[in-house]
Amino acid sequence: MPFDAAQQPTPVPRIAVIVVAAGSGTRLGAGVPKAFVGIDEHSMLRHALARIYDGPQAQVVIVAPAGREGDALTEALAGAGARRDLVSVVTGGASRQASVAAGLDALWGDVEIVLVHDAARALTPPAVFERVIAAVDDGASGAIPALPVIDTIKRVEAERIVAAVDRSELSAAQTPQGFRRDILLAAYRSADHEFTDDAALVAAAGHSVTVVEGDALAFKITTADDLERARAVVSRHPLTPSMAHLESLVPVPRVGIGTDVHGFGGAGELWLAGLEWPGEGALSGHSDGDAVAHAIVDALLSAAGLGDIGTHFGTDHPEYAGAHADVFLSRTLGLLGEAGWRVGNVAVQVQANRPRLAARRTEAEAVLSAALGGAPVSLSATTTDGLGFAGRGEGVSAFAMAIVVPV
Repeated sequence: MPFDAAQQPTPVPRIAVIVVAAGSGTRLGAGVPKAFVGIDEHSMLRHALARIYDGPQAQVVIVAPAGREGDALTEALAGAGARRDLVSVVTGGASRQASVAAGLDALWGDVEIVLVHDAARALTPPAVFERVIAAVDDGASGAIPALPVIDTIKRVEAERIVAAVDRSELSAAQTPQGFRRDILLAAYRSADHEFTDDAALVAAAGHSVTVVEGDALAFKITTADDLERARAVVSRHPLTPSMAHLESLVPVPRVGIGTDVHGFGGAGELWLAGLEWPGEGALSGHSDGDAVAHAIVDALLSAAGLGDIGTHFGTDHPEYAGAHADVFLSRTLGLLGEAGWRVGNVAVQVQANRPRLAARRTEAEAVLSAALGGAPVSLSATTTDGLGFAGRGEGVSAFAMAIVVPV
């Protein structure tokens, strides 16, 4: 069989880009976190990532606002193409510095150079990333892109000018800011207060930082005027379809697997396979403990490359506390649709001594199928012959397999 490079595993990169997208965007006044504000039909985050994907291969860690991790992952994967396995999302902290620290914790072991980039600098060209990487590769501890200050600068007290500032000594810093990983990690561990950017933090730790040429397109979108400027630029240079649409990149069906386990001991009635089981002890869990529904969710997300159930429905999402199967499955159906997928079919096997599923199998399949927009769902069960925790009646486990197909 001939060698096919397209089928080979994605090599582990030595470069990582932490995309800081956890800002509230208060000054923009859009009512949503800044990174999710649209420049055109695509968000700032999508535009920022498209330019990162056009650059050198890198692990990409997106730091998202709490509660918007799933949205960030959907945005990221929609344009990732062959780089989808290099993308992950973490939750941001109370400050920019805390958010970058969260991104650093998610780096893979082979990463040697770390770039920190603001999603709000959404139009930064790939060449800027390349210049920063080249400077660190050439021996710099860190490097940042910058542009000369062209305005006349005055030092002012109250309303009175007290001195002129020599602008020849000034530069306007941009991102991405790149560093050797070991130096950036050590600087973060030793930081005792908040710094304005990562270059200042690294400099405070005793390292010199090199400046490379920035780009006028790397301006930061902070105000409504900045947003209009960005929209004008994008209207002349829109994202190409290959960047914007996942379905054009993945033309074949995909298969995913999922599993979930819950022990008995919850409050109220048992919910399993989308049905209430009066008289049966409840399963414990953040939601209703429905192991069948949760295994299906994991299988569908796995097939579509959209992370796992913890990413979208974990304990940091209080809105899903006590939620039943229809809520989980309908939201998952929506996530798949946004990423260009529909459900082909789902098969689930349940391992449990109780409840006895046979009498209500058809009913459960119908409920689960309806929640997935009519996609066929088949359900089977086994008692495991009394073996294991399920056989001892301590809980329920479920294993699901799902097929998704491009829309």
